[in-house]
Amino acid sequence: MRAKVAGLTDGILSQCPDKANCVCSEHMNDSRHYVEPISFTQNSPAYTLSLLHEVIQELGGTVQATSENYLAATFTSAIFRFVDDLEVRLDLADNVIHIRSASRVGYSDLGVNKKRVESLRALFNTKLVGQ
Repeated sequence: MRAKVAGLTDGILSQCPDKANCVCSEHMNDSRHYVEPISFTQNSPAYTLSLLHEVIQELGGTVQATSENYLAATFTSAIFRFVDDLEVRLDLADNVIHIRSASRVGYSDLGVNKKRVESLRALFNTKLVGQ
């Protein structure tokens, strides 16, 4: 049995289920769900998480939990009120932000979670350059 703590399983983000409504950068061997992690510079973990918190709020998300290298947030769709979960894990050894975005219900999300990750990546990089 794998240890699950603060949204992480054995220190990493969970693998996506066998549904088309999830993307994750943590498991390269899962090409169906894989997205690239977000690279970041040698800023402090606290600063990086603070910037991610700001970006998530600007994209309409609500941060639910944070720790020294982890952040969990939710996004709720406007019309049907579907909730998607977003998790990020700072990998300080490789200077990347691993990210997982998944719908709570349904099989397909019509690419919404992948688009969210790409929007988050773009806005994060814009803010990082602007600092």
